[in-house]
Amino acid sequence: MNAIDPRPVYARATEQAAALIATVRPEHLTGRTPCTEFDVRTLLSHVVGGTLRIAVVGEGGDGLAVHPFADGVADDGWTAAYDEVRTRVLKAWSGDDRMAAPVRVPWGEVPGHAALSGYVMELVTHTWDLSESLGHPLELDPELADFALTTARRVLPAPDRDERTPFASVRPTPEGSDVYGQLAAWLGRELLTRA
Repeated sequence: MNAIDPRPVYARATEQAAALIATVRPEHLTGRTPCTEFDVRTLLSHVVGGTLRIAVVGEGGDGLAVHPFADGVADDGWTAAYDEVRTRVLKAWSGDDRMAAPVRVPWGEVPGHAALSGYVMELVTHTWDLSESLGHPLELDPELADFALTTARRVLPAPDRDERTPFASVRPTPEGSDVYGQLAAWLGRELLTRA
């Protein structure tokens, strides 16, 4: 368990993601991302869908019944789509009772604080993915990456990954990397090579 309540960290992570999503223009949507199976549009779809999933979990519903990708979002609608789901998720997790309550997420049944910490890790990582794709238009908050990296090292130990693990094997951290670079390497990401 992270020693701090994940809700304020998650709220900050949603603010950071929202600010970055607001910089996306339609011509970016087909660009590559460090998630090799996702272009920018698919990554945004996953961020919106995953946020809706953890909102439903926070509301006491079955998050696994929620498809982790958003459908039907117009090319210029990603900012509004994300703002809608992030408002919903912050409301859903506002009660202290949610922190200890058991919830079901894709990796099992865990206390609410552990589920939300996992979604901090996911959101911060995908925010870095998007930032890398866009050429880093905004400075990212290192405290968010530190929280995400601490969570990742605890829940995704390097030697225990297999084909069911949703992240690739740990990669060497490039020399001089900041905490986002360390997080990306721990979760198997590589920097995009620019032409």
